[in-house]
Amino acid sequence: MQNWVKLLPLAIKLQQRTISTTAQMAGKRNFRKFNVYGKRGTRVVKEAQRTLASPPVAVHKRGVRDTGITINGQYVEIPEKIPDIIVPDLTGCKLKPYVSYKAPDVVQSEFTSLDLFNAVYSQKIIEDFKAGQLQADGSPKEPSANEQLTPQEALLRARRTGSDIF
Repeated sequence: MQNWVKLLPLAIKLQQRTISTTAQMAGKRNFRKFNVYGKRGTRVVKEAQRTLASPPVAVHKRGVRDTGITINGQYVEIPEKIPDIIVPDLTGCKLKPYVSYKAPDVVQSEFTSLDLFNAVYSQKIIEDFKAGQLQADGSPKEPSANEQLTPQEALLRARRTGSDIF
């Protein structure tokens, strides 16, 4: 019964009015929330953006990256910056583009260096051991192409473009 006496001052404090400045001002007065990039600026500013190399107000590119650079006032295309979209040929593919929300979640553990070793080298080591093709120090008598790589060559192959596609 005495708990309501303790809660009464708290209830009085909660009834005080507060002021919020975000949601109420978003509609009419807070123009920073409405980004209308192409419509702002006078004709002089827009003319400067078109003609000057470094205009006073930068041109907003709406999230699109340049595919080149400007050198001595001339635009030079860089082929490496142009996106190359690789689309596989899906003729005869029986998969559909829709995935049901009822599909079970796929949970995978982190792919570790041990998993990579087991995927690449372990089968050959087991076969060499069973066939007696290992030397006294454990190295293979007939090494494969991957086993003959030096650490520098292996690093270069791993960093090469497309090395992650199996």
